[in-house]
Amino acid sequence: MQDKTLAKTWPNGAPAWLGGIEPSYTKDQLKAICAYEAAAAEQLAPKPKRLAHSLSVGLTAERMAIAYGVDPYLARVSGILHDWSKVLPKERSIERARELGIDLGVDLSLVEPLLHGMIAARELPARFGELPGCVWQAIDRHTLGNAQMSPLDMVVFVADGIEPLRKPADAIRRQRKLVGKATLDDLFWTCFSDGISYVIDTRRYLYPGTLSIYNELVLARGARAGK
Repeated sequence: MQDKTLAKTWPNGAPAWLGGIEPSYTKDQLKAICAYEAAAAEQLAPKPKRLAHSLSVGLTAERMAIAYGVDPYLARVSGILHDWSKVLPKERSIERARELGIDLGVDLSLVEPLLHGMIAARELPARFGELPGCVWQAIDRHTLGNAQMSPLDMVVFVADGIEPLRKPADAIRRQRKLVGKATLDDLFWTCFSDGISYVIDTRRYLYPGTLSIYNELVLARGARAGK
């Protein structure tokens, strides 16, 4: 099952920058992964490129997890499900976020691209109650980030941005080269900071909360460096 998914998603095999170590799963875990992929395929059927991206993020997160001592199974599943609610039309996404009580302190139409992870993290536990809360946290945080990211959060966040199906912009190429070489904290920091630069370079709306997270991370990293 896993090899078929990899072969279909990455016809040329796993890229060298992800390393060559493959995960070892139990039969139950393999069966569950297959079920989550099937559910994602049904949910994202209207958006085949989004499905391919989700499967690729799952594989990328899995390999990154191995490199950084994170549970590869939880990383794989988080990646598979992370864009579950991306299928919603923009207006429905905003409406659903309001129904779920998501409040980012600004008009939600300004931050609609950030909402899908938060929506999925609140809706999916009812469907996949067997999964632990850390999966939903990682999915919730994969767009906006957080000043207190867990290792799983960081793996999913980074995997979303650098998975092999992404067009290799200069920043993405640079980030991929850091996998397994930089610490996970430094890799996340690079990806998060580059994301802010991209928003500014493209003259897009920058959610004020992103600056708050950035400043908290700056201060935390400075404090650690000063020890």
